[in-house]
Amino acid sequence: MRSYQPDLTPPWKRSAPVPEVPAEPDLVVEEISTGFCGAVIRCEKSAQGPVVTLEDRFGKHRVFPMEPRAFLLEGRVVTLVRPSAAGPARPARTASGSVAVPGARARVARAGRIYVEGRHDAELVERVWGDDLRIEGVVVEYLEGVDDLPAIVGEFRPGPDARLGVLVDHLVPGSKESRIAARVSDAHVLVVGHPFIDVWEAVKPSSLSIPAWPSVPKGQDWKTGVCRALGWPENTGAAWQHILSHVRSYKDLEPQLLGRVEELIDFVTLPD
Repeated sequence: MRSYQPDLTPPWKRSAPVPEVPAEPDLVVEEISTGFCGAVIRCEKSAQGPVVTLEDRFGKHRVFPMEPRAFLLEGRVVTLVRPSAAGPARPARTASGSVAVPGARARVARAGRIYVEGRHDAELVERVWGDDLRIEGVVVEYLEGVDDLPAIVGEFRPGPDARLGVLVDHLVPGSKESRIAARVSDAHVLVVGHPFIDVWEAVKPSSLSIPAWPSVPKGQDWKTGVCRALGWPENTGAAWQHILSHVRSYKDLEPQLLGRVEELIDFVTLPD
């Protein structure tokens, strides 16, 4: 007697199995119905069932139900499930997103350096890239402005074993900073910059729970104007400490700054 399978649906009409993927933090997926793409921030229970919070590249958060076949992972339809408590350990990450090296000792400082404009720039770089810089032996120093940059570069005496990287604020066409940077021409010096008036603007407004960085009229001190517009006490030092306290990782910074700092670290650490 011929035996029959319980499912009489023709093979070409059967749905292909959809893999279940644990919604681990930082997993990047796309929600199919809306096209929203972002990294997993957290999973939690709700009255309607489990939900997942995604963060897109602009820092925007959205919450979605973890329904079957609701997400795309690298172009494949998947079902997100809550990660198990005893799942495989993920490698620890530094604030810059690099894989942490437990117990690593700081390398002896290189002759090369990275110069930034001011103390706030140096503190922000340290906050996010400090672990990486110590492993690479790169020292960051601040200049209190770049008006004398050509003379500073000459005094540094860069060479193949002593490369110099410089991070400049407001490096846009036609700015004073762009004219100063154009006067530096040395194969062992890399001058890069971001478009922001000050490094404060490189911190995402969403990380500070503000809608945007305010526009400050020309002729007015920018930092003081920002404090005034946001209703903060007009104490720029205290304001900066408030801003810095909300920077926990590279995710709190704009990509225009992230790329430039990574570029400088790569340049300074090139093999001699």
